[in-house]
Amino acid sequence: MKNFFFPIVLFSLLLFSCKSNDHYDILILNAEIYDGSGGASYQGDLGIVGDKIIHIGDLKKSTAERIIDAQGLALAPGFIDMHTHLEPLMELPMAESLVRQGVTTSLGGPDGSSPWPLADYMDSLGHLGVGLNVAYLIGHNTVRKNIMGMEDRVPTADELTAMKEQVEQGMKDGAFGISTGLKYLPGTFSKTDEVIELSKIASMHGGIYTSHLREEGLGLLNSVKEAIEISREAKIPVVLTHHKAIGIKMWGASKYTLAMVDSARELGLDIMIDQYPYTASHTGISVLIPSWALEGGPVDEFTRRVQDPLLRDSIKQGIIFNILNDRGGSDLRRVQFSRVSWKKELEGKTLHDWAIMEGMEPTVENGAELVITAQMNGGLNAIYHAIDPEDVKNIMQHPMTMIGSDGRLSNPGNGHPHPRAYGTFPRVLGYYVRENQLMSLETAIRKMTGLSADRLGLTDRGYIKEGNYADLVLFNPATVLDKSTFENPHQYPEGIPYVIVNGTFAVDDSQWTNAAKGKVLRKNAAISH
Repeated sequence: MKNFFFPIVLFSLLLFSCKSNDHYDILILNAEIYDGSGGASYQGDLGIVGDKIIHIGDLKKSTAERIIDAQGLALAPGFIDMHTHLEPLMELPMAESLVRQGVTTSLGGPDGSSPWPLADYMDSLGHLGVGLNVAYLIGHNTVRKNIMGMEDRVPTADELTAMKEQVEQGMKDGAFGISTGLKYLPGTFSKTDEVIELSKIASMHGGIYTSHLREEGLGLLNSVKEAIEISREAKIPVVLTHHKAIGIKMWGASKYTLAMVDSARELGLDIMIDQYPYTASHTGISVLIPSWALEGGPVDEFTRRVQDPLLRDSIKQGIIFNILNDRGGSDLRRVQFSRVSWKKELEGKTLHDWAIMEGMEPTVENGAELVITAQMNGGLNAIYHAIDPEDVKNIMQHPMTMIGSDGRLSNPGNGHPHPRAYGTFPRVLGYYVRENQLMSLETAIRKMTGLSADRLGLTDRGYIKEGNYADLVLFNPATVLDKSTFENPHQYPEGIPYVIVNGTFAVDDSQWTNAAKGKVLRKNAAISH
């Protein structure tokens, strides 16, 4: 009897050990697999059925509807952008400027600003169809403006309760946490206690806190201290988002901020960082203007104030200070215009160029007058070349640093965007890994994938693992490179021939497919579209 059953048992074991599905929708062969863990890469094949990774191993005898020979290519999890300006997503739902970089998941709602109501907006995206997976934070500035407008004061007890209720609603709607933009209106008017109380609500729902710090120039160290205090008091994981040291006088300060992060982590606080790999930031021209001058209305109230000679002089002196000590970088050439709706010919030009165009001496004082003019016309967006390359390297090498573009969705011919909108992730791989050997390829990919997935609590993305969603990127480590520059930003990267979002090619043999296979991700919610 035993002899009769032994062959049957042996056959069953052999059958079980074989791959249960030898036909796939997509089969990737001969890839160098970087699984997102930061561990060593390995040679292997990968099979996809539907939107999931089904098998990893030796699949050369298998068949598929589509077979990719990935010899010479690296296979990585799709990149996760931890800080994206997705505001134009309704107009650019395929997000080509991001996806062509290998990004398959993007976190929106940064710097304190998010859609509201969040659930309605995410429902609309789900019905529209998007080219990559998107997740959102609930913005502190959005909530404060909803309840208090642009007023510079402490909220009443009822107003604080109302803000808490909106944060609560945002978290129930599927937000992954709360973001602040303490440099921007009206968040700059808030006290730390207010932010702590609102962050406690996000923490109760397992959310994170991402902070555009109150200051990234001369007040940087105190601002990092404030973020750490918020983490401690609200018991919430914190991300110092687009971390940097702005202004020549602060160059080298990253060694102190990173030491502060390390000390906080040693005390048990969960502090992390995200970063874009460039020596220039990008934001509105109002960042050069004292915040008090913008209270109540960044155009109308500002215009009223500058009509008063005494107030105008005070505002001008504040702008001069910021040009000399903060994002101005002590040189009008360091302020480069990206989007100017009311004077398109300025796009790509600098504050120095504008002064010359107006027949003015390019002095800091005249630069301040032009900043006033710009704000009175509705403002503009600008690139600020005021970051030390060594600080960029120091921050990138920190083990708790993830990658986030801080880029705004862009399409060719529209404005003069920061090159990070097209080149963030390939720049890390090409310029910092291959050319500068700042870190290993395994480490860089970890910072773009698994580390970010862990931060967001995504258990089925960010790693190449059987059963996970098939969000994947195939790139050539020898050629991958960003092409977008500050002079000519509208250029897609090279060396990324394949991007797969939820099992469907978004980029196929370097060709754009226009596939809308992204999902709207909701934390603490059972549904995703």
